[in-house]
Amino acid sequence: MVKLQAFTHLHKNGIITDTSMRILLILITAAWLTACSSDGSRPDAELTEKEYYEKAVEAIEDENYFLAVESLQKLEARYPFGVYSEQAQLEMIYAQFQAQELEGAKAAAERFIRLHPEHQNVDYAYYMKGLTTYHLGLSLVERYIADEQAMRDSQPARDSFAEFSELLRKYPDSPYVSDARQRMVYLRNRLALHEVHVAHYYLKRHAYLAAANRGKFIVENYQGTDSVADGLAIMTEAYQLLGMKDLAKKSLAVLKLNFPKHPQLDKKGKFVHSGWAEKDHKTLLNVITFGLLG
Repeated sequence: MVKLQAFTHLHKNGIITDTSMRILLILITAAWLTACSSDGSRPDAELTEKEYYEKAVEAIEDENYFLAVESLQKLEARYPFGVYSEQAQLEMIYAQFQAQELEGAKAAAERFIRLHPEHQNVDYAYYMKGLTTYHLGLSLVERYIADEQAMRDSQPARDSFAEFSELLRKYPDSPYVSDARQRMVYLRNRLALHEVHVAHYYLKRHAYLAAANRGKFIVENYQGTDSVADGLAIMTEAYQLLGMKDLAKKSLAVLKLNFPKHPQLDKKGKFVHSGWAEKDHKTLLNVITFGLLG
């Protein structure tokens, strides 16, 4: 950097004129700019497409994902049709996902699929689309409390399952299929558990037919999950409460045969009601009087 000692000395002795002042300011400014540029740094506006891309990749390797996103955004703004544009769009999906910008990552994945449906790496975009939806459906607390997950809105889980299914259908040989399948197993179990919670709610509200239908839905659509046993137990209990003895006996027989150690079967194989139908039951009078009567 240029030192200002000489300039100050001239000014104190009254030797410098207005014209000299302007010339000196111009020289000092030029010298300062030259000195600042001598360290090899340049404004982003002067970076080439390759330099932007390399800067973004370096940031990803350093796990500085916010800087990576910023560099990739500038690359796309300045070189939208460059040789690195498609790869940069894929890197953007990953960088935003790692930066927990899940909505942005999903939008980037959907955009890539729309713009490059025949790209050799489009399967990655399909996988990341499902993965971002998967994580969007899980809050920090939900990831550690399975029951809490099951009671919440199941739509994100359904969407993620469908998106992973699309990946498996279109790209069965993709390297991301194995992980997608494992997540689908988890999602399927979660969806089945959600149905169990809904059926228990119906029992609690004395909507026995609705509870029986939910139990039947679980048995028919979620074979292989732990919730099938609960589905049979729900059917048995609901049919007994409805007085449908034949259907209750059939459901109980299947439960005993396939899940003899279910919690609602005692040591002698007798069916024990869950107690959901007795929980929080309020009469009409109780509701009208705000709990004072009935």
